[in-house]
Amino acid sequence: MRTTVGIIGAGPAGLLLARLLHNAGIDSVVLESRDRAYVERRQRAGILEQGTADVLRAAGAGQRMDREGLRHDGIELRFDRRRHRVDFPALTGGRSVMVYAQTEVCKDLIALQLAEGGPLLFEAEALAVEDAGTDAPRVRFRREGREDVLECAYVVGCDGFWGVARKAIPAELTQVFERTYPFGWLGILADVPPSHDELVYARHDRGFALLSMRSPSVSRLYLQVPDGTEAEAWSDEEIWDELERRFETADDWRLERGPITQKSVTPMRSYVHEPMRHGRLFLAGDAAHIVPPTGAKGLNLAVGDVVTFARALAHRQETGSPELLDAYSETCLRRVWQAERFSYDMTTLLHRAPGATGFEDRLQLARLERIASSRAAETDLAEGYTGFPFG
Repeated sequence: MRTTVGIIGAGPAGLLLARLLHNAGIDSVVLESRDRAYVERRQRAGILEQGTADVLRAAGAGQRMDREGLRHDGIELRFDRRRHRVDFPALTGGRSVMVYAQTEVCKDLIALQLAEGGPLLFEAEALAVEDAGTDAPRVRFRREGREDVLECAYVVGCDGFWGVARKAIPAELTQVFERTYPFGWLGILADVPPSHDELVYARHDRGFALLSMRSPSVSRLYLQVPDGTEAEAWSDEEIWDELERRFETADDWRLERGPITQKSVTPMRSYVHEPMRHGRLFLAGDAAHIVPPTGAKGLNLAVGDVVTFARALAHRQETGSPELLDAYSETCLRRVWQAERFSYDMTTLLHRAPGATGFEDRLQLARLERIASSRAAETDLAEGYTGFPFG
């Protein structure tokens, strides 16, 4: 089998890249190790930056998002039993975010790919990327019990942190930067309408809490918990009680409870692999970088990567110049490091580290007071949250 671009992974990054290449008249093949049902129910991110929503619209994949997604024009910060709303459009010249689950993005892009695009092979496990440093890279994969080879002009690894693509870059050429946080998020899905119409980020002496949503009838909520916590160690009642404590305000706001349908614990880490390119192999999304979820940047960073690659390859096809492809890693990493910085800032602003001192507690509150009282500080948060420009 032969194609111009071999894409490993049918998450939102790989599927969007296939769509962007199709619209540019460039053929591709997508290899996905899981079956379609798994990909379409895999729970991940739910916040789309302004730029991500705009890219989906331009790619022809935004109709259902605009019909069913929830546009949000701000977030609420809670600290010291106080509430402060950050107004995105007023601070960023009209930018906002969209609440639309990754599962729904994948469903939309899969339907488009199967109807109009190139091959999308489910249950096709990539085994290795070979000859990445040459002009003819190959992806060895297994499907239906048989091994096969996908011959490519380019390979893009959208196969996540545990995928095979990154392993094809020689270790002596790489640098890794990482930080592991001593806490995680206990996340729940609950069949109850959200208790607020925008996301609520709460800093509390007992730990961080986040009120989010997946739809007008389904809430998504998170609690900071110690690293290594098992989700089932918390009963439903204990979860709701702790959420109530951490979201407490001085007014009459109340948290609505409902049946919890899913529990999971998400570890918190920051990770960057440099470079993001080796020869004709390009890394995108979690294959190259991970951010703690506090800043809602993971999916959006992956979108930035594949937009950068698609533009660069289209430029090469149109002009013959490899300039933009050669600059891929540098271009993406500028945005990646800004998102890493923003996500780290949000994480350290809102989470209480184990053993935190009174001095550190007061610094957190002072930082939050600064955001609540300074338009410049508030604007910096709003600009970061709604998204950094694509390179």
